[in-house]
Amino acid sequence: GSTVGSNLQCNTCKKTYSGTQTHLDLVASSGSKQYDESMPLATELFRTPVVSFLYERGWRQNFVFGGFPGPEKEFDMAKNYLKRVLGGKIVDASCGSGMFTRLFAKSGLFSQVIALDYSENMLRQCYEFIEQEENFPKEKVTLVRADISRLPFESSSIDAVHAGAALHCWPSPSTAVAEISRVLRPGGVFVATTYIVDGPFTFLPFVNTFRQNMMGIAGSYFAVSERELEDLCRTCGLVGFTCMRNGPFAMISARKRSS
Repeated sequence: GSTVGSNLQCNTCKKTYSGTQTHLDLVASSGSKQYDESMPLATELFRTPVVSFLYERGWRQNFVFGGFPGPEKEFDMAKNYLKRVLGGKIVDASCGSGMFTRLFAKSGLFSQVIALDYSENMLRQCYEFIEQEENFPKEKVTLVRADISRLPFESSSIDAVHAGAALHCWPSPSTAVAEISRVLRPGGVFVATTYIVDGPFTFLPFVNTFRQNMMGIAGSYFAVSERELEDLCRTCGLVGFTCMRNGPFAMISARKRSS
């Protein structure tokens, strides 16, 4: 339902956050009148109304050229990794227009689905798509605007985090995955899809320099090996890394160590 008038208070700093018609705004700058923060180019691109509108109307369909098998198939693949946490709470991180949020909610596999994105316009699109669907279980879904590097959840409170075609768009994947590790319950599962660019040119000495420059300018990241992504998960406290490939496409999974 509507989040207008909803108020949440941080137990630590006592700051109060409010909701709009479509989502709860839980970014650090929420409520500011004059102050604003610009994000890297890759992040700001997805905040625009045009890209948000086009995402499910042609943009996402082009991912097939990068080996992405399509949302329905990707959802089925993700379910295999999420078997151990069915019935719990899942965060669809960088949810965009809610393509996977809707699939998770309609599947009935989770008690609560949190659609999380930094883009206000993506969340508005997500809300509109949900409103258009008949018999959609709206009571299971909460739309939240938040920074992936500053998740507004208590430590060890989430059973699963899914990030579809998002990791390569995060300004700091290590900070984001560390936050994901923090909020996951012991045994909780992280599943993500991304690109791995591991062709013959990755061994050339200028490739890493070029990659670093691109990350600095655009704020986007691309991995050049499965080992790199495994190391990222391991250093952020996740274990049991697996990777499934189809050309550049990769679906990775890892879990928080059980206590």
